[in-house]
Amino acid sequence: MSTACDHDHDHHDHHLDAGGVEARLAEARKLCEAQGERMTAPRQRTLELILSQNAPMKAYDVIDRFHPDGAAKPPTVYRALGFLEQMGLIHRIESLNAFVACQGHDHDHDHPEPHSAAFLLCECCGQSEEVMLDLSSIDRKAAASGFKVRRITLEAKGLCKACQ
Repeated sequence: MSTACDHDHDHHDHHLDAGGVEARLAEARKLCEAQGERMTAPRQRTLELILSQNAPMKAYDVIDRFHPDGAAKPPTVYRALGFLEQMGLIHRIESLNAFVACQGHDHDHDHPEPHSAAFLLCECCGQSEEVMLDLSSIDRKAAASGFKVRRITLEAKGLCKACQ
C-alpha cells in the first residue's frame, strides 16, 4: 500500500484498542461455538493480528508476527485464514491479496442470500472500509441463467476523507 502523500496516515477512528480486540475475539468464539466449530489457538491468534491491524494485512505479515520470538509455519496460518474467512470473520481483499476483519458485525453471514460486501480502499494510506450493499439484482440475473451466486465482493479504490 502506497503512502506517497505527505500527511499523517494514523486513522485512530477505525483502530480497535486492546479492549475492542478482546471483545471481537469473544464474539468470534461465541460464533464458532454456535456453529459447532472450535476457535483454536492458531485461529484466535490469526484473528487477533488482523483485528489489531489498521489496514488489510497480507498472509506473510500474519506469519511474521504470529509468535513474538519467530514466524509461524505458513500452513498453520493459511488454514486459520481459510477457516476465519469461511466463518465470515475476515474478508480477503482480492486486489491486494490481503485480509481484513469483517466490520459489519450487525449482519448475518449465514443467510440464504449471497453475502454482498464492498470495500472502499484508500490508494494513499491503505485504509479499508467495509460497506454492505443490496446486490439482489445480480442474484436474480444469475438465477435466471441457472447460476447460483455464493459470494459477491466489490472493491472501490480512491481516497479516504483523511487523504483527500
